[in-house]
Amino acid sequence: MPIRIVRLGSPRAPDEGTRIGTVRRPPRGVPKAEFASRDFYDVWFPNLAPSLETMKLGQAAGSDADWKAFTRKYQAEMAQPEAQHALALLATLSARTNFSVGCYCEDESRCHRSLLRRLLADHGAEIVD
Repeated sequence: MPIRIVRLGSPRAPDEGTRIGTVRRPPRGVPKAEFASRDFYDVWFPNLAPSLETMKLGQAAGSDADWKAFTRKYQAEMAQPEAQHALALLATLSARTNFSVGCYCEDESRCHRSLLRRLLADHGAEIVD
């Protein structure tokens, strides 16, 4: 039962399961009661989101060098014990239940979810493409 990596707010895939928002902030202008029904997320899990400072660095990345700086900083955050425990938990759950993780960014290649995809795989998670 692999993990899906998704764009929050996009239509859900069949059998996607619980959608987990790995974002720093809830969606703007959306009532909390509508997060799930509007395909954002069922559970908010900011533990795997970049810190506010790192998120701003990623959003401002205009060059490959800027993106590499963001990548290094986010990976350092994800190397911390709390993040490592969260990654291990999700990887373990991927063998037992359907769920997805995601972010709002339109372009996954310039989003932390592309890095999260690799981090989860490195922890043994099965990922759906």
